[in-house]
Amino acid sequence: MKMISTVFLCVLLFSSSHALDFCVGDVKGPETSVGYLCKPASKVTVDDFVFTGLGVAGNTSNIIKAAVSPAFSAQFPGLNGLGISIARLDIAAGGVIPFHTHPSASEVLLVTQGQILAGFVSSANTVYLKTLKKGDVMIFPKGLLHFQLNAAGYPSIAFVSFSDPSPGLQILDFALFANDLPSELVEATTFLDDATVKKLKSVLGGTG
Repeated sequence: MKMISTVFLCVLLFSSSHALDFCVGDVKGPETSVGYLCKPASKVTVDDFVFTGLGVAGNTSNIIKAAVSPAFSAQFPGLNGLGISIARLDIAAGGVIPFHTHPSASEVLLVTQGQILAGFVSSANTVYLKTLKKGDVMIFPKGLLHFQLNAAGYPSIAFVSFSDPSPGLQILDFALFANDLPSELVEATTFLDDATVKKLKSVLGGTG
């Protein structure tokens, strides 16, 4: 009889409780390896689940002639904990999103305007390359180096979705030439000559 009572109590407790439907991120607090802490349910509003920033073109007046407008958990707190995010790519004529990786997510790219030459390199150094037109979709597996460049001669637009609300980003060129990593180490690890390394550092703002 005691065991039956215990089982009944457990069933009653579980039936009267429920799992969290969502965990809207408290973006005023720190982001951890598993995302943001949840906002109190009483402070969650419909605006936490709506993002309006992707309808506006990004500023492409920069060295790469391209812009990424993110809707990650930091900008879109309703994504927190859901394993997804999205961003807009604007690539002007002659523009490029240089070789980069997303350590935490795979990526799906959908071209909505123009043409984009996109590709990635596998860990076996196999190159997968394609010129994408409006309506075409390409995937980039998690952690692999990939790039996108304008192949239309006029502004191209794409939307990219990720399998993580905070996919992370590391751009290869910036990692090599936009910091204080000593030039001699860059030269030793890339087989580039000193003049080339110094030139790239001056262009990208690096020192050393």
